[in-house]
Amino acid sequence: MITMRRWIRWWAFALTGLLLSSVISCSPSSPEASTPAEAGAQEVEFWTMQLQPEFTDYFNDLIASFEQENPGVTVKWVDVPWADMPSKILTAVSANTAPDVVNLNPDFAAQLAGRNAWLNLDEQISPEIRDQYLPKIWQANRLNDQSFGIPWYLDTHVTFYNTELLEQAGVSQPPTTYEELATVAKQVKDATGKYAFFATVVPEDSADVLKSFVQMGVPLLDAEGKAAFNTASGKAVFQYWTDLYQQELLPKEALTQGHRRAIELYQAGETALLSTGPQFLKTIETNAPAIAAVTAAAPQITGDTGKKSVAVMNLVIPRNTDQPEAALKFALYVTNDANQLVFAKAANVLPSTSKSLEDSYFTDVATTASASDQARATSASQLTEAEVLLPPIEDIKELQKIVYDNLQAAMLNEKTVDQAISDAAIEWDER
Repeated sequence: MITMRRWIRWWAFALTGLLLSSVISCSPSSPEASTPAEAGAQEVEFWTMQLQPEFTDYFNDLIASFEQENPGVTVKWVDVPWADMPSKILTAVSANTAPDVVNLNPDFAAQLAGRNAWLNLDEQISPEIRDQYLPKIWQANRLNDQSFGIPWYLDTHVTFYNTELLEQAGVSQPPTTYEELATVAKQVKDATGKYAFFATVVPEDSADVLKSFVQMGVPLLDAEGKAAFNTASGKAVFQYWTDLYQQELLPKEALTQGHRRAIELYQAGETALLSTGPQFLKTIETNAPAIAAVTAAAPQITGDTGKKSVAVMNLVIPRNTDQPEAALKFALYVTNDANQLVFAKAANVLPSTSKSLEDSYFTDVATTASASDQARATSASQLTEAEVLLPPIEDIKELQKIVYDNLQAAMLNEKTVDQAISDAAIEWDER
């Protein structure tokens, strides 16, 4: 199973614009500058992010099957630690030694896509092949009207809830909207003295609060990339989170600790709700079996828009690869229906093709099923409406920092909500 650390740090690929600009500006601009492959040989170098040792056998078998079906093509698999991937891929692109296929996420890949680092897949992939992937997921791999990545595996958060705590608070059903969440938060606190949930506004951590703006109907940026959240509806979202904190319905650690703390509190029985990926239930079962025994799964909490968030992992192909055809063939092989289904089952994640999601593994779950099975089915059922909620811009982590810093100031009464949201918009537009 993919580890807790891996999923908590899914989003953690933010580097400065200066570093990106300097790296890409040094990158050779033509495929001819690449080191030529040996005559008659085609080697595809494939980088993944920290998938060993859990999936060593899977990838060895996958590569062996691909090589058997494609005589003359070999695949060199390199598994890169999460912490090393940003610097390694930037350095490789700069030195024109980049691998032929790279496993990234759209946030980080988009930073380089904006600098023309990746192959334009619209020129390489037919509409028939593209349509095999979930439309909204494919859209997450587009920037400046070009497709830069092929979707691979996915994750949509579900809401795990402690049935005993909710029952003690007189809550018969877990909340499905942020409006309901505020009501349940007060009920749980009044009845049990505990918190309903934990959400972090640490700038370097989870973007769930930032995504809540979009879910509550507030666009973050306009078509020109300017702040679009300094509106009445945007103020309402600032006010929502500020009120929860000031009414002591959100733990004080929300300002200092990240999503890991949310899991710790839930495992300790100190919160009634946990928004996270289905794969985390295994961790709860290991660390807190008594809590796992009273845990059930419900859909992701959202706003009036009904929008659900999804995290995407993709495969990208550097535009300077000297093996574009073999690289594309391998990337499509890794992400085809059959191989995605096998990997999704092994890793407890979701596939990104429509056909693989029709498998009974994701659809046929009895009402008496375990929380783990419920979570998997609930997570999969959300994919038809799920989308990447944050705009694919290279400065997305900077936007998050600006919003969170000012939201914290409002929570701490250092600024009024009006001043906080105005300052955030001005700072973003003048950055």
